[in-house]
Amino acid sequence: MRHFAQRFLLIVGLLGVGVTACSYATRFGYESWQNYQFNRLLMRKAGALQSRPWSIGELTPVPISLDFIGRITIPRLDISAIVKQGVDDATLGVAVGHVPYTPMPGQPGNVGVAAHRDTLFRNLKDVKRDDMITLTTVDKVYEYRVESFKVVAPTEVSVLDGSMDEQILTLRSEERRVGKECRSRW
Repeated sequence: MRHFAQRFLLIVGLLGVGVTACSYATRFGYESWQNYQFNRLLMRKAGALQSRPWSIGELTPVPISLDFIGRITIPRLDISAIVKQGVDDATLGVAVGHVPYTPMPGQPGNVGVAAHRDTLFRNLKDVKRDDMITLTTVDKVYEYRVESFKVVAPTEVSVLDGSMDEQILTLRSEERRVGKECRSRW
């Protein structure tokens, strides 16, 4: 019986390690590919590349998917991630999500983005007042400075309120019970 329990626990442990490794590999692969596409798009926009990218060894154009909004970076916290539209589990599993019904970067109001506390926004727990946040889109680079941060319940949506005469970025780092909200102005 003891021998069976040891093998069972070993198998369960190995499966747990495998699932975790697969999750990290998926997120790393996605981030690498999307960063590559985003950088190519920025270079093409700047005129550094030909108008159409070509695949190696072929003469057919390679489509570039625009399923992302941009890239968010917080250099002091070593956070850099692609921002996609939506906050569903599939999106937040690989990217930072733009909260639906909040303005897009550059529009007046409160731009809301969210990510899981244990993945892409892990280091957000160390955010400080006056930290710089950069949100780069294909069209422009937006720099925000942290003004405030607080712990809120995930159901607390009032943190996404904003007036139309301000340009605010709100980061939400969420877990099941509490989230950390970070408000910055552009």
